[in-house]
Amino acid sequence: MLDDMSFGTVLVANRGEIAIRVLRAAREAGLRTVAVYSDADREARHVCDADTAVRLGPAPAAESYLSIPAILDAAARTGAEAIHPGYGFLSERAEFARAVAEAGLTFVGPGPDVLEAMGRKDEARRIAVSADVPVVPTAEVDAATEIEFPVLVKAAAGGGGKGMRVVGRAEDLADAVASARREAGSAFGDDAVLIEKYVEHARHIEVQVLGDTHGNLVHLYERDCSTQRRHQKVLEEAPAPTIGSALREQLTEAAVRLARKVGYVNAGTVEFLVEAEGFYFLEMNTRLQVEHPVTEAVTGLDLVLLQFLVAQGEPLPVIQEQISVQGHAIEARVYAEDPYAGFLPQAGIASTVAWPENARVDAALESGQRVGTSYDPMLGKVIAHGTNREAARRSLLQALDDTAVLGLTTNVGFLRQLVASNAFRHCEIDTAWLDEHPDEFALDVPPEALPIAAWSLADSTAAADPSHPFGAGDGWRLAGAATPVRVELDDVVATVDRAAGTVWSEGRTWRVGPVLGPAGALRLEIDGVVHEAYIEIDPHAVTVGYLGQPYVFTRPDAFGPTAQRLAADGSVAAPMPGTVLDLKAQVGTRVREGDTLGAMEAMKMELALKAPYDGTVTAVGAEVGQQVALGAVLFVVDPADDA
Repeated sequence: MLDDMSFGTVLVANRGEIAIRVLRAAREAGLRTVAVYSDADREARHVCDADTAVRLGPAPAAESYLSIPAILDAAARTGAEAIHPGYGFLSERAEFARAVAEAGLTFVGPGPDVLEAMGRKDEARRIAVSADVPVVPTAEVDAATEIEFPVLVKAAAGGGGKGMRVVGRAEDLADAVASARREAGSAFGDDAVLIEKYVEHARHIEVQVLGDTHGNLVHLYERDCSTQRRHQKVLEEAPAPTIGSALREQLTEAAVRLARKVGYVNAGTVEFLVEAEGFYFLEMNTRLQVEHPVTEAVTGLDLVLLQFLVAQGEPLPVIQEQISVQGHAIEARVYAEDPYAGFLPQAGIASTVAWPENARVDAALESGQRVGTSYDPMLGKVIAHGTNREAARRSLLQALDDTAVLGLTTNVGFLRQLVASNAFRHCEIDTAWLDEHPDEFALDVPPEALPIAAWSLADSTAAADPSHPFGAGDGWRLAGAATPVRVELDDVVATVDRAAGTVWSEGRTWRVGPVLGPAGALRLEIDGVVHEAYIEIDPHAVTVGYLGQPYVFTRPDAFGPTAQRLAADGSVAAPMPGTVLDLKAQVGTRVREGDTLGAMEAMKMELALKAPYDGTVTAVGAEVGQQVALGAVLFVVDPADDA
């Protein structure tokens, strides 16, 4: 509880798991809470969690969560005296913080001048140099060929991996700059980019800082965020497992020095690239970070509660000497994406959602919720804490085993494989590792999945046809034990004998028996080992959610339209629902295999559409700015017309 509050009502200008997280801390602080929502989020959990909620506008972020007038109007209508921006959206927009202040409200974050200075990577570099913090060598866009390749093209505003491109050759630079500008403009409203040396095989280490209006400034030690793909973090942990005490001291001192130089107030993060025992300043995130829970886990401090305290004008309740690290914590980010198909964003309805009970979960996704393409694809975070790194890793592994999302493709199964890998266990993963090992993790069906699917299908309650009195198909007989049931899954035939407790298929027999499990889950003892899964059955398929990954077994009568035409007929289809950004090819354009035909965007991610082989474009099925559905044919390339 905060005493002598200067404000009593806070509006959370965000959505999803971060809105829920901030609302929780606000309630603990004794604050009245206001949520805001778009038409797409009318029934979202963060709307239900707040004391009151206000509609901002239609689903597109530009007309809702990015609309400063709409948010200020919501604050005025509800009597909110403070605004917490969360992360993403307007959290690092100086014009937003300035507008909040001009409206007589408190912005829970640094002031607009600091946001303006540190929110631009080019200006932040200049300040870092003046604070005697090492920086990565850069080049002007029109003189980038003078710097040694590879280089990194990055948005001058914003972060989160948006507007970033690694360029290995000078001839690819122009296209990369144009693509990065489009993505940066779409994500941040600012298409300025800068070019710097690409530090390969570095570790991404960041330091959490916190300052108040009384001149107190502390660090909460560091996090390692090296496990990332396409510059988007996947796993984060605290403390960093690969640096020694001397380097830790240098990094934390540099972060505090930079924050003090700019007069930083509230929570922020200074990010570095670490090579061997040297380091470079990367950027400063002038907001709460997605990965803040791992710092909370090892320090025992509630960062959002401290943000509210500082925003009230109170001094920090701790000094540097009182802050220490206890144990180890690891966070896994859950995304609506297909990690086995290039990490493409996904959309749909999450029919079944189960989060683990043995770990902290910051999430908004619930069973039956629709996930669209209007916002970032991150669905939530699973955080585990242990006495040491290996204990935390094993705890996270168990938590991911207990996580299930069916009906919507996510990266949970991939996260489980990643956390279980020797590469992660032995701290071998740097910032480039995942991108350089695209085939390291394959989607292999575990042997237990088949008997689980077959047993589930033969179960009377799961396989029953409610339209027919004898539609159960479970082998039930009035005069004796149930007869064995024959089921077909994909191209495999299995026989389930529920009376004998066996499943056999293609010469193999499993001894199977049900075990009492949590609500919604199926627990089976298979050959003496208990396995837990989540099951969904429809007339055409059986889905087994097992060890974080859904495995779909098609039933013989499965049918339905294909989502995409095959590249074999020359068509290039939309791999996800989204918006067409650019059309480079027109009817009659001659192309080579791999040439970029156009680009589309969904969930803030830009995807290039490539020619499947040499030929001539014979059809273009969309226009720039058009919304297209998954599987929509955007181009057709005819190899017969190739000259």
